[in-house]
Amino acid sequence: MDINMFDFDLPEELIAQTPLKDRTASRLMVLDPVSGQIQHNTFKNVIDYLNPGDCLILNDTRVLPARLLGEKEDTKAKIEILLLKETGSDTWETLVKPAKRVKPGTVVSFGNGLLKAVCLEETDQGGRTFKFEYEGIFYEILDALGEMPLPPYIKEQLEERERYQTVFAKHQGSAAAPTAGLHFTETLLEEIKKKGIHVAFITLHVGLGTFRPVSVENIQEHDMHAEYYQLTKGTAALLNEVRNNGGRIISVGTTSTRTLETVAGKHGEFREDSGWTDIFIYPGYRFKAIDGMITNFHLPKSTLIMLISALAGRENVLKAYNEAVRERYRFFSFGDAMLILEGEYKHDSSRSV
Repeated sequence: MDINMFDFDLPEELIAQTPLKDRTASRLMVLDPVSGQIQHNTFKNVIDYLNPGDCLILNDTRVLPARLLGEKEDTKAKIEILLLKETGSDTWETLVKPAKRVKPGTVVSFGNGLLKAVCLEETDQGGRTFKFEYEGIFYEILDALGEMPLPPYIKEQLEERERYQTVFAKHQGSAAAPTAGLHFTETLLEEIKKKGIHVAFITLHVGLGTFRPVSVENIQEHDMHAEYYQLTKGTAALLNEVRNNGGRIISVGTTSTRTLETVAGKHGEFREDSGWTDIFIYPGYRFKAIDGMITNFHLPKSTLIMLISALAGRENVLKAYNEAVRERYRFFSFGDAMLILEGEYKHDSSRSV
């Protein structure tokens, strides 16, 4: 399957640089994956498309302030380290800039020596493994010295660090936010629960591998990086109950989707489970876990647009994306949202954008 099948023209000015003050004020495109019908609304009205007995699944991972700016202890050369994955006690896989200056044995110092990192080995694509040395609690030091690892296409400074966290973020470990969840507020979640819609959580720690460009022409040759996930016994039981009662399971984001599909694919049902997943979903995949999905608008030729094309059909997705461009939707992490869900919905123009 050729990567160019997932390309579209995206004007750079549509890439959202800053988050909206009101999380629920984002626009919402609703796409029926069967008919291809498109509706336009605002995110605060997403509840109108959900039925009592349905279940929303959100990713409660928390983004680490994983970008560290330091200097080589010997030459004082400036070094940037991005934490990707903890591989052992105080040992992390990282990305480094400039990588050519960091060899095994190099010591990088942060915060006037408050934190030090010793390079253990070189890995692929500018990666390095570091052993960190410090006194105290690592995550408290990281919170003081680290910066939020915003995607490279965001050029503006983030005024509030918490705006790149979901309001339900709980378990630390991600190098990037599960951005579909950024549209929710505690108030909206309470309204959803009051309507009789279940809200439950999984954890998948987002790595940068999800967002790395696909470098092969034939997408079947692309290798996904593994990410750690966890599905609790309580959430698994709820999902099985919802399914047995005829409710719909709607995942919030590609990370929630990949977790649920991994577990359902492994066990044939929802069970308590944890581990590493490198599942790559693209057209031709048969979904086993979800009935619908809330997601943001993604990069051309990305694994993320391939995933939603598997759910809604490539032609439907590209048609919707071209309409989003025409209608000046905001794209990527701080952008607008799409709900992919089959259904007959009455169009209320007073509530549309």
